[in-house]
Amino acid sequence: MRPKGLIVAIDGPAGAGKSTVARELSRRLGYVYVDTGAMYRVVGLLARELGLSPDDDERLGDLAGRVAIRFEPRADGTQAVFADGRDVTEAIRGQEVGEWASKVSTRATVRERLVAAQREIAREGGAVLEGRDIGTVVFPDADVKFFLDASAEERGARRYRQLLERGQSAVLAEIVAEIEERDRRDRSREHSPLRPAADAELVDSTQSPADDVIAALLRRCRQQKP
Repeated sequence: MRPKGLIVAIDGPAGAGKSTVARELSRRLGYVYVDTGAMYRVVGLLARELGLSPDDDERLGDLAGRVAIRFEPRADGTQAVFADGRDVTEAIRGQEVGEWASKVSTRATVRERLVAAQREIAREGGAVLEGRDIGTVVFPDADVKFFLDASAEERGARRYRQLLERGQSAVLAEIVAEIEERDRRDRSREHSPLRPAADAELVDSTQSPADDVIAALLRRCRQQKP
């Protein structure tokens, strides 16, 4: 048994609801929530701002290794993200930054440095981590593993509604196409491709409300706890 509790791994493609589910699951378990996707978004944001090439392994790896990323819970239940002390919570959620995050995440140097940081954060347990390769690469020995999925059409519709709620313009067909391209890139990349761990429990959220998914995962985690 790890000193602080279980390590819970939640993997899946973009828009499957991982962040919503992982955040609430961690709250109910009293665990730390680690949004690994936000870490790649931070690197993507900074690389874009610095004018780096998404193919520059050395400079991207250096950036990922030196940036100090910190998560801070908010009173409203959400989580703020800081990069070297700067609040980038909103800046990293833009569609273009998401594309940059997907590109830089294919670089082995970036993944190696961020995976090391993720392992350090959760090494004593008591953590819910969500991303693309938590159960396969970051913590292959995680106590509980889930792979959360949904159809590309449903994931696109969710993203479309989020953007409209933020007052941003969006075209649903374009968002679905971007999600399908991101899926292709994530699943076919050489390093840490997106795939379910052999021992992960598959959860399809296409037609399931988030509350139902959270309740199901919570039951499974409580069964695992001694």
